[in-house]
Amino acid sequence: MATAYHNLSDYDLKSVPEANTMKFGIIVSEWNSNITGALLSGAVNTLKKHGAKPENIIVQTVPGSFELSFGANQMMEYGDVDAIIILGCVIKGDTPHFDYVCMGVTQGVTHLNVTGDIPVIYGLITTNTMEQAEDRSGGKLGNKGDECAITAIKMIDFAWKLNK
Repeated sequence: MATAYHNLSDYDLKSVPEANTMKFGIIVSEWNSNITGALLSGAVNTLKKHGAKPENIIVQTVPGSFELSFGANQMMEYGDVDAIIILGCVIKGDTPHFDYVCMGVTQGVTHLNVTGDIPVIYGLITTNTMEQAEDRSGGKLGNKGDECAITAIKMIDFAWKLNK
């Protein structure tokens, strides 16, 4: 569903499992830090709202969005977490760089999800303008960080139910 028809921060509270025993890794891009910082705040606050302990939320930064896949892979290997959230922002410019970065991150995260043992949640905002990014990082369309946190909690619960 297009974001224009759904606020990223809206969800059914009753559908979210308790996160008090879950461990989360968050990899956040330093590029467009005004956006990624807001995404990070949204994700961390939402995780805590659902019971995640601050010591069970491990945040690491990478220089840009293209490095998110590597960061997630390293967190998967060495982070002792139940899910990983990647947070980045790529804004379209005048060159095809946007397409390559977005495609690379998307393929990298997909690869980690199909080959790894823990979910990697895709929190890469890809927009045409800074205003669109601001709208999706706490503005009029909500915060993608909130959505990613809820998805991480639900995917951990999903995996745990299958592995019992």
